[in-house]
Amino acid sequence: MTERKPPGVSFESWVDHQIRAAEARGEFADLPGMGKPLSSGPDTSYDELWWIKQKMAREGLSVLPPTLALRKEAEEALAAAVEAPSERVVRRIITEINAKIREVMFKPPPGPPLGLKPYDVEEIVREWHERRAD
Repeated sequence: MTERKPPGVSFESWVDHQIRAAEARGEFADLPGMGKPLSSGPDTSYDELWWIKQKMAREGLSVLPPTLALRKEAEEALAAAVEAPSERVVRRIITEINAKIREVMFKPPPGPPLGLKPYDVEEIVREWHERRAD
């Protein structure tokens, strides 16, 4: 349990004493990051949520509005279709992303507009064949 500050001792003196005693016991030895400079992250002086943003960056998390997340997913689907091993896989990838795009078109979620329309499966398959022929 943490010991209480004795009456008549200034708070600063008491804290300094606690720190010195802990150092003498070796409680600050081998702490992670010891001897290393503090990270020079973004200026956080005006951002109240700086710690949340840093935590999300460390954990590899990102939160996008649903429409922006779908745009990103659509770009990734097109890239996956280009690298697909067969026409059947190309058709499956594009058909799946088109279903998601149509769903958002007919019942838009909150956030910025989607700005996408379903892809032409036949056109993408034709382009896939052309790339494979080269």
